[in-house]
Amino acid sequence: MDFKTRFKLRSPKPGIIMKKVNVKEKFQMFSDHWNPRIVGELNGQQVKLAKLKGEFIWHSHEDEDEMFFIVKGSLKIEFRDKTVELKENEFFIVPRGVEHKPIAEEEVQVMLFEPASTEHTGKEKHKLTNNNQEHL
Repeated sequence: MDFKTRFKLRSPKPGIIMKKVNVKEKFQMFSDHWNPRIVGELNGQQVKLAKLKGEFIWHSHEDEDEMFFIVKGSLKIEFRDKTVELKENEFFIVPRGVEHKPIAEEEVQVMLFEPASTEHTGKEKHKLTNNNQEHL
């Protein structure tokens, strides 16, 4: 297959806008905690940025895995049987159905990768629940 044919097969659909995202600039656009912002989408997945501080709630996502990538700061994720501590440039994938509780002793900036169908706090309803997250 020649280059032109391969390029046509891999070209984006009409109307798709391709652009780079500056993560640092996106984090400067908000200051609240536990309120993820959607900054990209790919293959049914959403890329989200969030600032976290304090304790979240125990919850799980029945059908979706969730990836936490630490951009700045550190984060503890409690599980019923252990705690995982993450530092800058580390990530952890919480498997679907696993109950967890993120804890940020100081403000932490995270990038989340999860299916678009993921509900913020799973089936748990809480004052921090936000299933209508803003696109930046």
